[in-house]
Amino acid sequence: MNEAKTIFEVRRWASLFLQENNRETGVGELLVQHHLGMTRAQLFANAQDEVSVDVREKIEQDLRQHVAQGTPVQHLIGTEEFYGRLFKVNQDVLIPRPETEELVLGVLERMKQTGMFSEPLTCVDIGTGSGIIATTLAKELHHATMYATDISSEALQVAEQNAHALHADVQFRQGDFLAPVIEEGVTFDVVVSNPPYIPEGDRDTLSDVVRDHDPSLALFAGEDGLAAYRRIIEQLPAVVKKETLLALEIGHDQRHTVPALIEAAFPHAYIDVVQDINQNDRMVFAWLSE
Repeated sequence: MNEAKTIFEVRRWASLFLQENNRETGVGELLVQHHLGMTRAQLFANAQDEVSVDVREKIEQDLRQHVAQGTPVQHLIGTEEFYGRLFKVNQDVLIPRPETEELVLGVLERMKQTGMFSEPLTCVDIGTGSGIIATTLAKELHHATMYATDISSEALQVAEQNAHALHADVQFRQGDFLAPVIEEGVTFDVVVSNPPYIPEGDRDTLSDVVRDHDPSLALFAGEDGLAAYRRIIEQLPAVVKKETLLALEIGHDQRHTVPALIEAAFPHAYIDVVQDINQNDRMVFAWLSE
């Protein structure tokens, strides 16, 4: 990068370097933004400003680590944006995906449609990871009492830090899916989860950025990818109210299998499978009754 001195030149060098090494070129711009403390608009507005040697070296070091080891840019930066807020992420939690924003939006829309948006609600986020769903719902549903569970103590530490930093009131519990809140006898108006749903056999098909850096506990769910759903649905009867919204993120090929599991446990459930922005089946919303 010795010859690249301006912001424009550094961005161009980073993009070419990543392209030559078969990596996403957008990673370069994110790292330049991060190390310069600028927005994307500011990068363009100040394109001819010179970048210090120290900053150029840091950018190059991160780029080479990403290329060599597949280290996600979010781990290099330490954060990822979700629903307009910055969340801390590391190797102990799943990196937030845009599809999960759509899951949260779907919950909020259904709360508005049913007139529940401004009512006191009790909600739980199962397998909270970095706490993105629980924290976001706590911030958006001002009258909600928010619980979040995870079996990983390391993930819960990250989630608690995020909730604290964003001034969100979330009650975190450690345990197997719904087990810790079942023990407390809590029932819920909303149950939401982005559980692990990738079959073990698909491990080698994933990119090294995901396979080697996201926690396996948050990715894989048995031979058919349905183990987490089975466990959650098995526990649900203990926590549902007269009417409870269940919101789940699913794999693109699970539009029939996950609803079938729900129907077997809740024969009268109203189930809606929704596609994400890329037209992949991605979300299941089900109104359950006890």
